[in-house]
Amino acid sequence: MENIIEVAGLAKMFANQTALKDVSFNVRKGETFGFLGPSGSGKTTTIKILTAQLAQTDGDAYVFGVSASKLKEARYRKKIGVLTDNSGLYERLTVLDNLKLYCGLYDVNESRIDEVLEMVNLKDNKKKVVSKLSKGMLQRVTLARAFLHKPELLFLDEPTSALDPVNSRHIYKGLEQLKENGTTIFLTTHDMNEAELLCDRVAFLNNGKIQLIGPPRELRKKYADDTLTVELADGKIEILHKGEKGAQTMYQLMSENKVISVHSNEPTLGDIFVEITGRKLS
Repeated sequence: MENIIEVAGLAKMFANQTALKDVSFNVRKGETFGFLGPSGSGKTTTIKILTAQLAQTDGDAYVFGVSASKLKEARYRKKIGVLTDNSGLYERLTVLDNLKLYCGLYDVNESRIDEVLEMVNLKDNKKKVVSKLSKGMLQRVTLARAFLHKPELLFLDEPTSALDPVNSRHIYKGLEQLKENGTTIFLTTHDMNEAELLCDRVAFLNNGKIQLIGPPRELRKKYADDTLTVELADGKIEILHKGEKGAQTMYQLMSENKVISVHSNEPTLGDIFVEITGRKLS
């Protein structure tokens, strides 16, 4: 499968502070790749290098097969959508007028505006002036702008950090739609539930280094223990080990109609992150 992003030995220093050190990974065409870690772990720095906003100190970063430093060229900018903490919106204009400007920049038909506003649940607010919007609404406008030109590659830095659950679900549906149409998504987040829902693979970033990479389901299986939690009708909880003895106990409990529910004890991505790094995702 073709790689859209290839990173090898990436490092970034700010004065005497190391932001990234020896980071290597690839992102395959059409996948959603999660870059997970707490604040200050190097997630945003990585996006800024991959979108030519920063130059790396060492290592190689390629996007669409060319050095990331070349992405400032117009032919590549039109292939990329970016959401970072810098909105770049015109505060005196309405949501609609902001998006019309970007339609002109990207040669996009203005009929696309209603589509993207629907994706971010803002269709009824397009006449509002940007300066009057809440933080969550601003974030949704910048998401709409990032979706506008149906980018081949979409960089999202904490895309739902200021959103409530209802609007987050709208965004998730929009991202699924883009992915179905072939967009590759690079997502940074510290929300493990979001990563579980959206990502084909995830990388755990801690103190500027990647600690672990893999599909969420495979990582949970790898770090799962060999027990099951059984909830009984009398309110008690049984922890059973997998194997013959546990199977016999389960058979007895079920034959006596005592079992209410059974859960495998697979860890969450957050649990795995804590185990690997000793840090919480906050």
